[in-house]
Amino acid sequence: MAEDLVLETWDLQCERNGREHRTAEMGGQQLVVRRGQPFTITLRFSGRAYEDGVDKLAFNVETGPCPIETSGTRSHFAMTDFPEESGWSAVVQQQDEDSLSVSLCSPTSARVGRYSLTLETSTGYEGSSYLLGDFVLLFNPWHPEDTVFLRDEDERREYVLSQQGLIYQGTRDYITSTPWNFGQFEDEILSICLKLLDTNPKFLRDQNKDCSRRNDPAYIGRVVSAMVNCNDEDRGVLAGRWDNHYEDGMSPMAWIGSVDILKRWNNFGCQPVKYGQCWVFAAVACTVMRCLGVPSRVVTNYNSAHDTNGNLVIDRYLNETGEEDRRSRDMIWNFHCWVESWMARPDLAPGYDGWQALDPTPQEKSEGVFCCGPAPVRAIKEGDLRLKYDIPFIFAEVNADVVYWVVQRDGSQKKSIHSSVVGKNISTKSVGRDSREDITHTYKYPEGSEKEREVFAKAEHETSSLREEDEGLHLKIKLSEGANNGCDFDVFAVMTNNTDTERACRLMLCARTASYNGTVGPQCGMKDLLNVTLEPRAEKSVPLRILYEKYGESLTQDNLIKVVALLTEYQTGDIIVAVRDVYIQNPEIKIRILGEPMQNRKLVAEVSLVNPLAAPLHNCVFVVEGAGLTNGQRIKELEEPVEPQAEAKFRVDFVPPQAGLHKLMVDFESDKLTGVKGYRNVIIAPQPK
Repeated sequence: MAEDLVLETWDLQCERNGREHRTAEMGGQQLVVRRGQPFTITLRFSGRAYEDGVDKLAFNVETGPCPIETSGTRSHFAMTDFPEESGWSAVVQQQDEDSLSVSLCSPTSARVGRYSLTLETSTGYEGSSYLLGDFVLLFNPWHPEDTVFLRDEDERREYVLSQQGLIYQGTRDYITSTPWNFGQFEDEILSICLKLLDTNPKFLRDQNKDCSRRNDPAYIGRVVSAMVNCNDEDRGVLAGRWDNHYEDGMSPMAWIGSVDILKRWNNFGCQPVKYGQCWVFAAVACTVMRCLGVPSRVVTNYNSAHDTNGNLVIDRYLNETGEEDRRSRDMIWNFHCWVESWMARPDLAPGYDGWQALDPTPQEKSEGVFCCGPAPVRAIKEGDLRLKYDIPFIFAEVNADVVYWVVQRDGSQKKSIHSSVVGKNISTKSVGRDSREDITHTYKYPEGSEKEREVFAKAEHETSSLREEDEGLHLKIKLSEGANNGCDFDVFAVMTNNTDTERACRLMLCARTASYNGTVGPQCGMKDLLNVTLEPRAEKSVPLRILYEKYGESLTQDNLIKVVALLTEYQTGDIIVAVRDVYIQNPEIKIRILGEPMQNRKLVAEVSLVNPLAAPLHNCVFVVEGAGLTNGQRIKELEEPVEPQAEAKFRVDFVPPQAGLHKLMVDFESDKLTGVKGYRNVIIAPQPK
């Protein structure tokens, strides 16, 4: 009778497995692997070696608080000669004198999450059990059988492995990019993302059912979309606020990454972090999805409609001076950000795999909860509104028609002439480059094309939208050159008469500071010309000067001024409306890298910015961070105010732990200039061997 087999030591080979599974940066001391891909562990026995045929080895893997075989949250499997396709398997890889290398593999449909791993040995009737430790299992975009499989390696690098990116903001006519540190591999982030799954109400309601559904990226996406906002009192991550009062938290414009937000949520007992707006919600959701292994990206839709009554028409009411006459619940946001995640949708008919829109910004409820998606982008383009989830809402965001009603003194309303403006320049960061990719065509057919009208009609709505006629009068608002914060600038109402007769008109031009969600502040420029004569077939341009002393005080942190022009033709009574959002540019942050950037060697960056305003800046703070560079945030508070036209400057040194291309990101805050962002790509040379 052979003596018992005794396990002396074992090694989960975290580093090697992490390298092979592309999780090395997040592992640290824990084993993190992707589903469907084998990983190797080493077992060392004392006294004698393992003998095939004499000794039996088996493993147990368990996840969640109530592991059950039938729920897919527990599996018991013996060592075999060949890997098993449909379930967990263990195969001997090689055997030395007292050590045994075993290759373990999960099925591609395994539940993601934290598992415990146990070894059972038996010789004859006697047996022993050893807890080998924990590991985390993630989705695997590299495996053709996984529902999140993405074919292109460059895309996998961008949408799963890249820890930094750009988020598009500004206005449709002036698109700006903000750097963002997603940081999905930074310390603690993986465990915080798993905690988020275990804090969600579906888990608390039925732990077994929730854990058994964690093999489905669509289910996970829905949970993440709901948990990134806190609107259901579900201990979600972020509190949203849009009223420019952020004193009791962080202004949404001040964040430059998700790591700080997720750590605050975790460290303060899952209290919502104050405050987020759409791009912050989207970026945090993108971090969580990338961390769990689902390819994801942040997208921005310009002139995004928020259609509350589902009729695909956004009604706006203006008085004769271009002011909003009455609030409609329907809104047009300057831009709105959400997330796209890549996955197959076996729960739907074929044809809807690929990018799915997920929107964690709390706007409307879905199945009783503030979450939105996953909605197949393909279904939005085709107008298939009956599929899940939340397609009608996103369809309206990119397709609704806008009708401006001008409310006259006697209270009567007149429909103005204005073309559709919704769903423009849908943007995301290009793969592998710091440039913008326009993905509007993935959401809608070309405007005015037959196919577009067909889809709109299919969306059960006959459009009565007014396509612009070439005949008649045209009106648009132009900006001469960039509008810089601290400076006066001009906007122009450009009127064109495309008829053969002279036209007599009234032109009303009004500028107001605004927020990106469409709300407007006080007036900062106004012109009312009662008799403008337009010659036949001629163009006329009327300037409106907008002074810093008028807009400086009421400019919100969104840096927007909304200019509305109304052109009323006396003869017919027709009113033409033109609206333009002007983005006020912040000064540039300059970042200089001093010396040779090399791994594990001190690097110095010099960061500076010139105060463009006519008043000094007080309470100036620079925040610097970058995944793989700085090991968290570096904060520098300047002691002195920065005088007008003077330079705010400081040096920061850090020791970059990782070689390769990284982004150093900077945010600048002060009493009068907020949310100023800058970044610099830095290539860190590997440490010489």
